Amino acid sequence: MTDNETGSRAVAVGVLKGGFAKTTTAINLARELSYRNESALVVDLDDNGHMTQNLGFTEAYESGTNHVFDVLLDEADPREVIVNVVDGLDLFPAHRDLEDVQTQLKNAMGGSTRLNARVIEPLLGDEYDYVVVDCPANQGKLNENALYATNNLIIPVRPETGYDSGIHNTVNRLVKEARQYFELDILAVVPSGLSQRLDQDRRDRALLEEINSMEIADSVVPNFCRLTADDWAAIDEGRYDDPLPGIRHRSAIDDANDAGLPLREYDAGCDQLSCYDELARIVERGRVVRDESGEEVAP
Repeated sequence: MTDNETGSRAVAVGVLKGGFAKTTTAINLARELSYRNESALVVDLDDNGHMTQNLGFTEAYESGTNHVFDVLLDEADPREVIVNVVDGLDLFPAHRDLEDVQTQLKNAMGGSTRLNARVIEPLLGDEYDYVVVDCPANQGKLNENALYATNNLIIPVRPETGYDSGIHNTVNRLVKEARQYFELDILAVVPSGLSQRLDQDRRDRALLEEINSMEIADSVVPNFCRLTADDWAAIDEGRYDDPLPGIRHRSAIDDANDAGLPLREYDAGCDQLSCYDELARIVERGRVVRDESGEEVAP
């Protein structure tokens, strides 16, 4: 493995709001993890199945056999339903009847632990160096399974209406509630789809100001979107000459989604790949590393 201090790890990508680049973040994070290491698995637990269908596995999503039910509730082997996306990256596809799985998990013994017992524990470390779970955008047993199985969360956000409530609801209704029962770390809060100037009072700026003013900003805001008071002063005075923060809007990212490919396969020269690479490093280390010397940021 490359630059990995602590071994294999699983991580959930989730936020309680749709349209926040959750699936795009999950697939490109998983791809960079597989590119930097030997292998990665991405698990699609989102009931809309966008990742599964966009990657070309609509037949699995619409199959008459609910493979997610079979694995989580009937002990089928997950290896039998996993499909290959690109070299080193595999997918555990979603199914159109994930709502039925969620309903059945409510009454199942250990209903919040099935993903861990049936998929993560058997595969992580032995067959895959990393597992990334694309979570549903709502509360429920599937989200609980993802958080319990990974103990790590990346929260994607976009400068869209309701971004502030999306962040707060995720922290208060998912993270804080989960921490009453098991350990759960926020590894990163990731703004995507930014395109506006930052020297004006617009939504991009408001989003970046909000995440950079959080009490835990030093430990969860990646370098590519971390802004200090001095940075804001430089922006307002026209002196800021670093790359614009956040994952910026690029047509290549949207086009890669339309083509059913991770960004690396669609356009390996896209400048935003460096952001996904940093996210992969954060997952590998289990924390944000603030500078090139490797100095750790206290959680």
